[in-house]
Amino acid sequence: MSFVPTTLVPPTAHLTLPFFGDEHEALARDLLPWAAAQVVDEHDDRAACRDWVQRLGAGGWLRYCVPAAAGGALERLDSRALVLLRETLAFHSPLADFAFAMQGLGSGAITLAGTAEQQSRYLRAVASGEKIAAFALSEPQAGSDVAAMALRAQPAANGWRLDGEKTWISNGGLADFYCVFAKTEPDAGARGITAFIVDAGAPGLDTSEHIALMAPHPLATLRFEGCTLPADAQLGERNGGFKLAMRTLDIFRASVAGAALGMARRALAEAVAHAQSRRMFGQTLADFQLTQAKLGEMAALVDAGALLTYRAAWLRDDAEARGDASAAPTISAAAAMAKMTATENAQRVIDMALQLHGGLGVKVGTKVESLYRDIRSLRIYEGATEVQQLIIGKAVLKGTVG
Repeated sequence: MSFVPTTLVPPTAHLTLPFFGDEHEALARDLLPWAAAQVVDEHDDRAACRDWVQRLGAGGWLRYCVPAAAGGALERLDSRALVLLRETLAFHSPLADFAFAMQGLGSGAITLAGTAEQQSRYLRAVASGEKIAAFALSEPQAGSDVAAMALRAQPAANGWRLDGEKTWISNGGLADFYCVFAKTEPDAGARGITAFIVDAGAPGLDTSEHIALMAPHPLATLRFEGCTLPADAQLGERNGGFKLAMRTLDIFRASVAGAALGMARRALAEAVAHAQSRRMFGQTLADFQLTQAKLGEMAALVDAGALLTYRAAWLRDDAEARGDASAAPTISAAAAMAKMTATENAQRVIDMALQLHGGLGVKVGTKVESLYRDIRSLRIYEGATEVQQLIIGKAVLKGTVG
């Protein structure tokens, strides 16, 4: 079940930081009571994910996944709003955060490069929760090395034919449509990739192979065997898929850091509540100086990740508002710093929270135990920590950061 004791609520002091405007503060304060009031049975991750998408759509929160022109809440995709939404949702339920994030990531390429007809057909349905979205980039031999993808798209009568597979696809077997990236020029590396919108019922698409994870989320392998698509399924420019995928990930990478923040804040809140109530040797666990030192370290780790996360989101939104394309390298490096730091710090914070709980921390069903499993994948997906380090290191050498 997704339930947050009334004594455990996320902090709001960070909303007054100069990174945020009045609209962000209003968003976060409205979201807090809504998220705390939701109770979802999450034993079946696929059923729960559908439930969350419907609730998020009905609540109006999925409108932040699309621009105003397609029924969105804000004029354009706003990284700060995405970060705050994911932080708050992850505090309450990592699966709720997952459901929200995939609506944005799965439709992001359509927002950036879709035709008017494609945007009309998909984005409004995403914002209402009517359609579930998915982003299909990874393959068995092409994870961090995107250019190594083997899924082939070839021109066919009245459209395209796709052959190959994708794996580790979030919402696989659950989504109503997939933004799929395939090779249209096999020998051109990253310059030979094109994006396509593939509806779940497309002939030749098999999404039946589900992948079980240590922290249950809807994942699957997608197999394309002579999968036929109409010509208008192409998304964006031919052979422009790699840049489109990277632009999409740049928008949402900082929001992954936001999700990690939410989990870390929840772990800290659980640790404080447990330390204040657990009695031993005639005093509470919180009275011990060693406990106080651990809580202090945890709080500093959370704030360090938060500041990098909010900065990355603000840099992206500011450059977007000014139309400054030259800021892209700086934005990418800042997003990499945020994701690396927030996810790694959250792992440490959650581990310390579990340790403070003692034996109770490893009991299946306790919140810190589930957080311990939930946080682990965030250090891998949308670019593993080691990939973020490479991005940052290259930026340092080029003088675009540091």
